Amino acid sequence: MKRAGFTQRWLPILLLMPQLVIIAVFFYWPAAYGLRSSFFLQDPFGFSETFVGFGNYLTLMRSPSYLKSAGFTVIFSVLVTFLSLAIALILAVKADRVIRGAKTYRTLLMWVYAVAPPVAGVIGLIMFDQSWGPLMDFAALFGWDFVLGVNYFDTAFAMVVVSVWKQIPVNFIFFLSGLQSIPRSVREAALIDNRSASGRFWDVTFPLLAPTGFFLLITNITYSLFDTFGIIDTTVKGEPGNNPMTLVYKVYVDGFRGNDMGGSSAQSVILMVLVLLMTVFQFRLIERRIHYT
Repeated sequence: MKRAGFTQRWLPILLLMPQLVIIAVFFYWPAAYGLRSSFFLQDPFGFSETFVGFGNYLTLMRSPSYLKSAGFTVIFSVLVTFLSLAIALILAVKADRVIRGAKTYRTLLMWVYAVAPPVAGVIGLIMFDQSWGPLMDFAALFGWDFVLGVNYFDTAFAMVVVSVWKQIPVNFIFFLSGLQSIPRSVREAALIDNRSASGRFWDVTFPLLAPTGFFLLITNITYSLFDTFGIIDTTVKGEPGNNPMTLVYKVYVDGFRGNDMGGSSAQSVILMVLVLLMTVFQFRLIERRIHYT
C-alpha cells in the first residue's frame, strides 16, 4: 500500500491552510465571540457592554418561555427524527421489492429533497391554509378546527408534518442504498432459514442496516435541531407570539428581533454544549452496539 510522501514539511501545511482558514473564520472565531458575548449585557446598538458573568445563563434558567421552548425542542426533535426514519424505512423496503416502474417510483419519492426548507414551509402554509387548504377538508371530517399560527398545538402539528415530509427523501435514499447493498446470497440464506418476511427483516435485514441507521440518526437529529429553521420561520409567519419555537429559532428571535445579544449568545452556547454532549453520548454508547461488516 503506497503512502503519500512530501519532500518538504511546509507543503502539506500549505495545502491544509485554505480549509483551516475557513474553519477558523466561520466557526472558531464566531464560537469564541459568542462565548465571550454570553458573559456581557450588550447595548442593542453595540456601543457599550457590561460584564454580568453568568447572569445571562441564570436569567435563561428562570425564564418560562425559554424552558417552554426547550421542552418543545425535545418533543419536536424526537417526533421528526423517529417519523422521518420510520416512514423512510418502510418506503425503502417497499421500493426495494418493486420490479416494474421502479425508477419512476423511486424518483417520485426522492424529488422532495430538492425543495429548500423555506419553500417547504410555504407549501405547508398552502396545505394547511384555513380557507382553502387541501388538508383542511380532511381535518373537518374529524371536527378539527385547525387554526395555523394561532393555536399552539395546530402550529406544532404543521411544523412536524412539514419537517418530516422534507426529510423523508434523504433517509429513503440511504436506506434504499443500504438494502440494495445486502448480498443476494445473504437474502437467499435468510429465506431458507426463516419463511416469515417480518422475521427475516428484524433478524437479518435490520441488523445489516444498523450502520446506515446510526448515520441517519445523527443526521436527522441535526436536521431537526438546525435545518428546520426555514420551515419554522415560514410557518409562524414572522409572528412568533405564543407559537411553538425551537431553541435555534428562539436564538434568532431574541438576538435579532429582541436585540438581546448577550442572552442570545448564552442560548447559543447552551445549545452548542447540549449538541456536543448528545453527539458524545451517541458515539460512545450507541455506536458500540453497531457492527460494521
